[in-house]
Amino acid sequence: MRRVRPGTAPRSAAGASSRAAGEERALTSVSAGDRYEEPEDLPRLWHVTLSVSGQEAPLKELRRALEQLAHDHPFLLTSRYAHDHAEIRYWEEARDLHDAAAVALRLWGEHRQSAGLPAWEIVGLEVIDRETYHQRIAEGYGPPPATPVGVHPF
Repeated sequence: MRRVRPGTAPRSAAGASSRAAGEERALTSVSAGDRYEEPEDLPRLWHVTLSVSGQEAPLKELRRALEQLAHDHPFLLTSRYAHDHAEIRYWEEARDLHDAAAVALRLWGEHRQSAGLPAWEIVGLEVIDRETYHQRIAEGYGPPPATPVGVHPF
């Protein structure tokens, strides 16, 4: 049995290719008037602000849980917290707003056990595209830039 590299077609026993001897492969090109257009279903960046609230929790445990969430979810920008509520801000890469919102709505519940987050409910969600986020910042309204990055008390 003869082995062939993946992605290559096996040659015939005589070693001939699909082209006749001396025949060159035709090259293709793009016409000068043609323009490249981005496919519409490519992922985009979305700025997410997730607000959660519930029964009071010890601040030390809450801070540790939010730091673990930041470790588990590397795009987390900043978290602010108090005894009974928290706000998480991060960038999400998704095809559209619906996908970004769906991921955001699952974030707290999916990481609750692994990060040790309290059993709070989501009470607010804002998802805006990158352009809107930067426009708000430039016009002086909207959430301030997420600095300092990390986990901080309100």
